[in-house]
Amino acid sequence: MVRLGFIIGFIALLGVLLSGLAAYRVHDQELALDRIALARAIDVHASLVQDRLTERELLARVASGLFRAPSVLKPNMLGPLRSAIYAFKTDFVVAGWIARLKPDELPAAEAAIAGAGFPDPKIRTYDNTPVDPATVTQPINVLLDLEPRSAETKVLPGVSYDQDPIRNTLLTRARLEKRSIASDPVELLSGRGPIGVIVAAPVIAEGDTEPAGFIVFSYELASLMLTNDDLSLFAVALKDPRRDGGELVANDQGTISARMTAADGPAPSATRTVSFGGRDWQLGYYAKTNSARRAEQTAIIVAAIGFAITAMVCGLFGYVAYNNLRLSREIQVRIGFERRLTAVIDELNHRVKNILAVIQSIVTRTLRHGSDIDVARELLIGRIHAMSNVVSLLSESQWQGVKLKGLFEARAIPHADRIAVTGPDIAVSARAAQSLSLLFFELASHSDEGLSLVGKHPHITANWTVTGEGADEVFHFRWEEFNTSEATRRPDSDFGLILLDRVAPEALGGTAKRFFTDVSYVYELTAPMETVVDMTERDRTEKLSQPVKTVR
Repeated sequence: MVRLGFIIGFIALLGVLLSGLAAYRVHDQELALDRIALARAIDVHASLVQDRLTERELLARVASGLFRAPSVLKPNMLGPLRSAIYAFKTDFVVAGWIARLKPDELPAAEAAIAGAGFPDPKIRTYDNTPVDPATVTQPINVLLDLEPRSAETKVLPGVSYDQDPIRNTLLTRARLEKRSIASDPVELLSGRGPIGVIVAAPVIAEGDTEPAGFIVFSYELASLMLTNDDLSLFAVALKDPRRDGGELVANDQGTISARMTAADGPAPSATRTVSFGGRDWQLGYYAKTNSARRAEQTAIIVAAIGFAITAMVCGLFGYVAYNNLRLSREIQVRIGFERRLTAVIDELNHRVKNILAVIQSIVTRTLRHGSDIDVARELLIGRIHAMSNVVSLLSESQWQGVKLKGLFEARAIPHADRIAVTGPDIAVSARAAQSLSLLFFELASHSDEGLSLVGKHPHITANWTVTGEGADEVFHFRWEEFNTSEATRRPDSDFGLILLDRVAPEALGGTAKRFFTDVSYVYELTAPMETVVDMTERDRTEKLSQPVKTVR
């Protein structure tokens, strides 16, 4: 009996020790995993918020850069920009043009607002008090145009923001610092709308030192903060810059409300700082679950199971081994997911930077000094539409390439109905698709739009062939405009010549030539198929799109 009791006591002691050790290990691992998952989710969320804010600040800078010698009394200044700002697909509430009007310009501004069809052309303060021109001695900031125009927004043109503390501070900083500036959180649409942030970009005419006005975009805070749903690990709060200890939070419907943090209240699990509009914003992240309590509960369950099966030492060891294996698998899966997510984010950043670089080059080349603004605007909008079309096609195919015939859509290039397209419908790589899309647009946009010497519209053919086998396959492309000549065809622009003769051939690793025959204009491009198709890029994109597999 003594020996049996000793054995039973030894087994019991061994079971208690093993159960305690198992519970301790599970507690630490669960706590570590929860903290890692929460920290990673917070980092990804903060990175996405920063990317979103950077995109919206870039839209303000691009919009202000498209102006050339603006007329401050023009009430439809946003007309040339409407298609461009909507192409960015940002979720702004209102985009507006605020002009700095001198005292003697107020009557003309009222007449311009009335002529544009706005219901209240009177220059007035933010609280709808009419402005007496005799009392105005300094330039004032007046809203002249906005987008979108609705029953709620059409009454706003004519409002002066010099008496509004938040908007006046915003415009003053933008005028003095001559860069994009973001406002404090404010109720949008004359204090009746949701809480949001306004970003203002000064528009400075060439040769001037003072802004002629400001391009402003307003955004709801809920969309900028990327507030999460019920399944997220945390809730997001924005530190209110207007008062110490204040926070702005959003509910499930995206409604923003203000609250004060209590000294003895829960502190945020983590804070992250993002930059937007020349200032820093602090995001607070509150975990929705108590990681320590959850880890303790898991440890108690493990210990209870261990005590219940103390007599079954092998079962206890089997449970611990299985539990460790399960936790190891979860760690491996999460590590693999984090690596895949990092690779996807890096790939996305690389593609976005490339697209922005191309757009910057298009804008710079198109709006060069001395160019005709009307022609340049149409070319710029068309080139951006061509880029937008190919990006949409690539997104639909998960960046696995684009069918070459799909680049000849009427929404992407002009005169598509006059182009006879022939050739194998091969799938070209993302890089080749972007270059060929711009190439096709340039060729089509400069084709003869009038009548030729024989009284016929040019007939355009676009055909391509693939010759050779294996590594020696070569892509041949030929563009020919019949019933045209060097005397009737509109000359290519400087940007078009660079694209046709250098950029597109170098991007595809090939050569190009253009010439006139007796009856036509011809452009030929030859490139190796391995750069046109680029299986290396496709394999990399396909690998990134595959789901993370569980390690067994």
